[in-house]
Amino acid sequence: MTFFGHAAPQLSQWWNSTSATEMTWLTIGFLAQLMFSMRFIVQWIASERARRSIVPETFWYFSLVGGAMLFAYAIYRLDPVFMLGQGMGLLMYARNIYFIRTHHRAAALAAAEGGSGLRSEQPANRTG
Repeated sequence: MTFFGHAAPQLSQWWNSTSATEMTWLTIGFLAQLMFSMRFIVQWIASERARRSIVPETFWYFSLVGGAMLFAYAIYRLDPVFMLGQGMGLLMYARNIYFIRTHHRAAALAAAEGGSGLRSEQPANRTG
């Protein structure tokens, strides 16, 4: 019998014995991994278009959403190694998004004031 001939009954047994809660969390885990993987696809496409290595904004948003979903999955699995890894990543992703938003606000303010950017004597507004 082939591999698939042996695997099919085991897969069927697993499928029938797995609870709806477990299947929901497996689905969340797979979707989280897909979201997290999308960041690399976005980065690769942007780099190919620019013909140089770049990290587009969407990379950080996919990182944050995918990381948060994987963090929730790690909590469900009670995996402290996975929780620590994803938790630390979430801090970095959130900080990069903060920098992006701060830069956009400063650029919008400068444009509204008719300038081309922040002058060296003007500190960036870091209050939010």
